Amino acid sequence: MNTIFKRALALCLPAVALGTVSLATLLNAAPPQRIKSPEDLQVYDTPRIDPATAPGRPIFEQNCAMCHMGGVPKAPSPAFLAMLPPDSIVNALTHGVMRAQGESLTRQDKIALAEYITRTPYDSYKRPAPPPVCTGSAVNFDTADTPAPIGWGRDNRRFVPAGIAQLSAGDVPRLKLKWAFAYPASNRARSQPTLAWGTLFVGSQDGTVYAFDPDTGCTRWTTRLSAEVRTAIVADPETKRLYFGDLLGKVHALDALTGKELWAHRMSDHADATITGTPTLGGGLLYVPLSSLEVVQAGDPKYACCTFRGSVVAVNPVTGEEVWRAWTAGEPKEKGKTAAGALILGPSGAPVWNSPSYDAQTNRVFFGSGENYSSPADENSDAIFAVDARTGQRIWRTQLTANDAWNVGCMIGNESCPTENGPDYDVAASPLLINTGPATRMLVVGQKSGQAWGLDPDTGKIAWEKRLGHGGTQGGIHFGMAAEGSTVFVPVNDMADTYDARIYDRKQRGAGLHALNAGTGKVRWFARAPSRCKGAKFCDPGISAAVTAIPGVVFAGHLDGMFRAYNSNTGAVLWQTDTTLPVPSIDGGTAKGGSMSGPGAAVWKGKVFVNSGYGMYSHMAGNALLVFAPDKPAKPKRSAAK
Repeated sequence: MNTIFKRALALCLPAVALGTVSLATLLNAAPPQRIKSPEDLQVYDTPRIDPATAPGRPIFEQNCAMCHMGGVPKAPSPAFLAMLPPDSIVNALTHGVMRAQGESLTRQDKIALAEYITRTPYDSYKRPAPPPVCTGSAVNFDTADTPAPIGWGRDNRRFVPAGIAQLSAGDVPRLKLKWAFAYPASNRARSQPTLAWGTLFVGSQDGTVYAFDPDTGCTRWTTRLSAEVRTAIVADPETKRLYFGDLLGKVHALDALTGKELWAHRMSDHADATITGTPTLGGGLLYVPLSSLEVVQAGDPKYACCTFRGSVVAVNPVTGEEVWRAWTAGEPKEKGKTAAGALILGPSGAPVWNSPSYDAQTNRVFFGSGENYSSPADENSDAIFAVDARTGQRIWRTQLTANDAWNVGCMIGNESCPTENGPDYDVAASPLLINTGPATRMLVVGQKSGQAWGLDPDTGKIAWEKRLGHGGTQGGIHFGMAAEGSTVFVPVNDMADTYDARIYDRKQRGAGLHALNAGTGKVRWFARAPSRCKGAKFCDPGISAAVTAIPGVVFAGHLDGMFRAYNSNTGAVLWQTDTTLPVPSIDGGTAKGGSMSGPGAAVWKGKVFVNSGYGMYSHMAGNALLVFAPDKPAKPKRSAAK
């Protein structure tokens, strides 16, 4: 690149666009890369099994493939089984739902099978000692501490009022780590902590749900389920029940005071169905969003793509039985074949990644959809839906991006990629219903395109649109926005390299935190995420995780592992900590965070609770639950008597 061009480029790029990124970085950035297979989306810091030579491969092919490769609709696909801990596979074959299928297998066969499925050496999977069990007064639940209807699964605005937070902006600079817990054998932590009845409830990658004493970290109970707890836990104040979704598409109801499972139901017959958005309580029902990993399966050019279509299912919270289902995409039908001879079935996809928002005023439920997985793209992808909360009947639908069909085959660059080839602009964050005046409201929507939208909640008509970043497959707005009054805090991810060979306009990169006026979309301030990665692998400065607001403060976890508190009036950083640094765990081991994505922080009675670690989709692995509280202010020194 010649000197004249460099000077011209320097003049063309405004300083505000560069932020902390140097011109040299932009000019010399490595070209975008592609993944070679869907397995490249996982990130591990432990030994791995080669599936081609694993002794468990023929055992799987002879005993499991006929069901788990599509023969039985409800049988989870290999993409899901690969994300289970190996001891869960062995336990299921020995004592669990697969014990009949495991009767003909020796224990060594089961171990070999578990190693092949999970790609994890069984001997390397060592569960550390459990956290200490509470004794004395620490075992008691505070039944007077009734959970408020705030956050994911309730109002979705992720604002914690002063009376619950009990943490002021002046306290935040004094936050210090009080205790930490290392999730066992984990490379990610995707279940947001929930505080209720004086207890910290949180799920983990190995399927364990913990009820911690928030002050010390001892456990009041633990319950291990069969699959990763994928969502936040919703606490029902009336029944003292906990509701959440898991990796395999099941919704669970637990007794909050004992951990006993009351019911569990899989929400779809599709082998690749999962639950990523937190179920929402409202109007006497529990609204469950369904997404899927068929978008990953479709990366195989021999795979017949695709048959999954997204939906929201309303269930009776007492029994878990389905009341109604609101579909997104139309029913898939055969449309042709790929160059590799695989069937094309469409339209498909339009998953619901986000937690539905319930509006008691109109008795409606609002939610957003993702892209179609196969051609043809239809009018239901990348759209916002309003449905009747009692019946599921569609009231309106507004599509934000048309002609979006995409799957992982597009990242790899093979013939399974739909003709539309993206752009993969899911509505991933929950729509927020915001009061903008005494009698006016706005539905604020964030999209992976890097755009925020304001919609009339009565009609779905678009009132305003604001571009905040360049967006992309791992760009734009991801897991969740927050709102204080009429100000909406919008985190933007905008990775530099999304591993799909796409080139983005770096002048539009909006990685960081934005504050918008909900009524107009006008930007009140923008805090650009500082870059501290220095070329480290799987490190990016943007904000993928959901943000959380309290009066005067917004907490945001970044993909580089930095956890920051921003002044909600100005965007100035009030406090920050590096969660990737190893810290002692209450079980005697070591907790170490990584990229922060998915869940955000919970704030309760002067403490801040947050997970760190997201060893997936080219992010840094980690296993940390971290609890912060302000140190007591130092007493002023008494001056010497004169």
